[in-house]
Amino acid sequence: MQRRNFLILGGAAAAVGLGKAAFSSINTVPSPKLNRSSGAIAPANRNQPWLRFVATADTGSSNENQAAVAAAMTRYYQQNPYKLVVLAGDNIYDNGEIGKINSAFEQPYQALLKKGVVFRACLGNHDIRSANGDPQVQYPGFNMPGRYYTFRDKAVQFFVLDTNVNVDWSAQQPWLEKELSRSNAAWKIVYGHHPIYSSGVYGNTQGFIETLSPLFKKYGVQLYINGHEHSYERTRPINGTTYLITGNGGAYLRPVGRSPWTEYSVSRYGFTAFEVFSDRINIQAIATNHQVFDQGTIPLKAA
Repeated sequence: MQRRNFLILGGAAAAVGLGKAAFSSINTVPSPKLNRSSGAIAPANRNQPWLRFVATADTGSSNENQAAVAAAMTRYYQQNPYKLVVLAGDNIYDNGEIGKINSAFEQPYQALLKKGVVFRACLGNHDIRSANGDPQVQYPGFNMPGRYYTFRDKAVQFFVLDTNVNVDWSAQQPWLEKELSRSNAAWKIVYGHHPIYSSGVYGNTQGFIETLSPLFKKYGVQLYINGHEHSYERTRPINGTTYLITGNGGAYLRPVGRSPWTEYSVSRYGFTAFEVFSDRINIQAIATNHQVFDQGTIPLKAA
């Protein structure tokens, strides 16, 4: 396998070619065809989930938008306690400088960190601009045993990828297939920074559609989470996998459109909450005003 076939710049190149005309056709508001919830955060389900966690990406801007998302995550925790945050890359802007870790991570999430909530990060394209991201891998607060890794909580197993342009796919790809093949977890969730299916600025990453998506189908991955697009998008299941972009964690927002497989998309600050049960994953996208702006369910049979 040629690792250059995975160049994430395939998506980036598409973005470069968008131009003003293409941008004019991208919506920054949700489609009126989609059902939306204007209600407040739902209280914890009486039937307690196996696992509750939240995901966010493109966070490390050290600005008021990141602070607002972090405050919303904290309020959600107060009503629905969770112990895990999936941090899907671009953890420190602009250049991944570990010297900014206080303003980009420790201060915004201090209330959650004091409660013992564990953040598990992957590397984004901004993160590798300083020492190839190695200081972030070594930073204890990101809980990264390597540039790619797996961890498990009960019947939920996570597979964390390095999707950057300089990754050694000749090593990572066999590792991923091996770990997926040996997993007996009921729920398999993969996350990385870059999109596979996207209606945002960068669009689809064809290399990943041709290489990662078949693995997801083969081994029953129900969910892929990413950032990079500074927006929110949830797809319908594509060959059994739901693709969810939650790059609305603090960096400046970008437009997002719709594709035939889009269930919901919007350019709005917030984070995504997940409740994993024996037969389903419930999803809520929650804004900085604490309102749920998207919700959906992934049934176990989706894989």
